[in-house]
Amino acid sequence: VCLCFRDVPSVDILVWSELPTGAGLGSSAAYAVCLAAALLTACGAISCPLKEGESTARWTEEELTLINSWAFQGERVIHGNPSGVDNAVGTWGIAGGTVKERGKEMSLVASRVPMLRILLTNTKVPRSTKVLVAGVKEKILKFPAIMNPVLDSIDAISQECQSVLEAMPANPSPEYYPVLEELFDINQHHLNVIGVGHPSLDRLCCVTASHGLHSKLTGAGGGGCGITLLRPDTSPLAVEAAKRDLCACGFECWETNIGAPGVTLHSSSSLNAEVLHALSES
Repeated sequence: VCLCFRDVPSVDILVWSELPTGAGLGSSAAYAVCLAAALLTACGAISCPLKEGESTARWTEEELTLINSWAFQGERVIHGNPSGVDNAVGTWGIAGGTVKERGKEMSLVASRVPMLRILLTNTKVPRSTKVLVAGVKEKILKFPAIMNPVLDSIDAISQECQSVLEAMPANPSPEYYPVLEELFDINQHHLNVIGVGHPSLDRLCCVTASHGLHSKLTGAGGGGCGITLLRPDTSPLAVEAAKRDLCACGFECWETNIGAPGVTLHSSSSLNAEVLHALSES
């Protein structure tokens, strides 16, 4: 398709990532989005928005939509029947809004959302998104009267969570965090019901709960990663104690934030030394 715009010579594609793969962090979607953006730019299907002297630039809304559509095709190759959420978040980001799903339709809800502190834990248990998605589909076909209400409840949890997140920037009251924590707990139980839990994730939730923290799986489940919500007033000692106990389980932990701008074109001068070194060594 791209060749109708301009002939593209053979290319070498160099990929470097800090994300562990196959862990439920959307690494495949990040790869698909970046690859789609790079190839579409190279063949002239979308513009090269980086102007001289700029360190970063982003594409127009129409161009981002095209990037997302091709990235979704890449996700289909990798996962078979993906939701499209990961590639949409990778394309548009969630710094200035939330990505809303209705069936296979993705839309960016342009509302401010808070930056949330989380503890990200990798159980290091490998899993296949394609296999897990197929397992859920099989359960739905086998027990539709049981599974469909559970899926409806998961959707209601997502909508409730979105409402809370949209309300938080205007009224940053600490009362919202217990609500999010309860939604985390309910969601995690539902995800176990549909068959995407794992003993390692149950252990993660138990360990963090012993420190007064609330966790849930992220990604496809079946192992991979979990996230733990950290309130603004969470004691640093409690976080360190939770990290110590999780690491004792053989897990790997990072403190980070939820929120990012989406796919961006960078000039080489804007990349930090670590990234430049990793790319030059590859």
